[in-house]
Amino acid sequence: MYESNQDTALQLQQLTFSLAGEEYGVDILAVREIRGWSRVTRIPQTPDYLLGVLNLRGAIVPIMDLRMRFGLDRESYSESTVVIVIAVEERLFGIVVDSVSDVVDIDQAAIKPVPDMGVVVDTRYLKGLATHVERMVMLLDVEKLMRPEDVETLDAALPSVQEVEIAA
Repeated sequence: MYESNQDTALQLQQLTFSLAGEEYGVDILAVREIRGWSRVTRIPQTPDYLLGVLNLRGAIVPIMDLRMRFGLDRESYSESTVVIVIAVEERLFGIVVDSVSDVVDIDQAAIKPVPDMGVVVDTRYLKGLATHVERMVMLLDVEKLMRPEDVETLDAALPSVQEVEIAA
């Protein structure tokens, strides 16, 4: 029995999703909710990849288009477009992805460091690469997705958004 617990401890559960034909994974412990795409309230003077905010049961949650964050072309949203709500240090934010695949167990020993790809590919948002059932999964470092200056901009704008939500 102890041995199987030890085996489980060496596994990381990742929620995998598709983005521009590539497979990504995010630590399942950071995921709070998975929901379909819905309209957001735009916040002025924020970067293009910050689409706006969503009222999630009273919590104001910033929503980020992950394609735009990674410098990819924006796609129109469809029925398969999903928002993954993530918690980082007690702060919620959502990432828009093309579709969610499944939850997989990744062996910690199978995670490889991200190779240096120079200026061609920005790898700062990745914490490793892993192969799962013959496919490569890029593991996201969710703590690096939201830059400190983005958080400051949103914090400055959110009181007025909350007042609008209450008045509505």
